[in-house]
Amino acid sequence: MKKLLIALSLSMVLLVGCGEKKEGDKTAEIYEKGTIVMGVDDTFAPMGFRDNNGNLVGFDVDLANELSKELGKKIDIQPIDWSMKETELNSGNIDLIWNGYSVTKAREEKVNFSDVYLENKQIIVTLDENIKSKADLKDKKVAVQNGSSTLDAINKEPEVVQGFSGGEPVLFDTNNEAFLDLESGRSDAVVADEVLAKYYIRQKNSDKYRVLDDNFGEEVYAIGMRKGDKQLLEDINKGLSSLRENGKYDEIYDKWFKD
Repeated sequence: MKKLLIALSLSMVLLVGCGEKKEGDKTAEIYEKGTIVMGVDDTFAPMGFRDNNGNLVGFDVDLANELSKELGKKIDIQPIDWSMKETELNSGNIDLIWNGYSVTKAREEKVNFSDVYLENKQIIVTLDENIKSKADLKDKKVAVQNGSSTLDAINKEPEVVQGFSGGEPVLFDTNNEAFLDLESGRSDAVVADEVLAKYYIRQKNSDKYRVLDDNFGEEVYAIGMRKGDKQLLEDINKGLSSLRENGKYDEIYDKWFKD
């Protein structure tokens, strides 16, 4: 019986120890590996997207490259299924969620967020001159990216969503697909991040798009990390602060957002 109790006690110690290691700070392992893996949605212009040559470019990409210099660590940018971003993070496939990643209460329960680095809001874009407010979205087909903070934002106003055609938004894997559906006439409006929507409209160089005064709320962008990676969080916040102080942040901001 004593041997059995000792064996059971040792098993419990080993299980607890393994659990602590799993939930612990993996920053040292990441740094030893030599590469911090950053998960992105590579269709989310102007934050992170493919240019005409297939290269990953964008505001977040440039910021990550400068942060890499501050940290003295390589940041490897890896496209992921955006709807699976938190799963990719917690499984260890990526170390950062960073591509116009909005801070929400639901996400704060799943990840640690860095300091805020950009402000944003969820805007409504349409081609229909008769749509002038949220109220005019009644019985209209409204396109939204699945798994996005935009979807979370509009779902906070169920009385508006219930008025959509079919009582729910039309979901797409990417914002590009949502805008293409709008342009084809199948959808009547798109709700999307302001930074993406206005960049998209500028690239089209067309005055046919209308941005409503109504929106689905303001938000902020930050970088997501695993809850346990406290040292990584501290280092990234220091790096972001340095980029603001040395002017690199402003240079990148002006490159992508200055009219």
